[in-house]
Amino acid sequence: MEIQVQCRPSNGGWLCDVLLGSDRGATSHAVTVTDETLRRMAVGDSDPTRLVTQSFEFLLEREPRTSILRTFELPAIGRYFPEWEREMRGKLSPA
Repeated sequence: MEIQVQCRPSNGGWLCDVLLGSDRGATSHAVTVTDETLRRMAVGDSDPTRLVTQSFEFLLEREPRTSILRTFELPAIGRYFPEWEREMRGKLSPA
């Protein structure tokens, strides 16, 4: 499924608009990423796009796009899926 992510700076972090799919059933989501979350989860990245994209790939492996919250702070994923942070760190750690 196509995942489009556009992030822009916001107070103390980023606001990311996410579009899942390009069909009639496409869903849109607004995700907040703090600078602290970006530093902790995606060491070395100065933009959260890769972290958000990988996080939505993770979510889509576990639930349909229509079940994903429309607005949330990125760490909320860990409340529903405790393995999220560990998996993201593994995928996003510098080689």
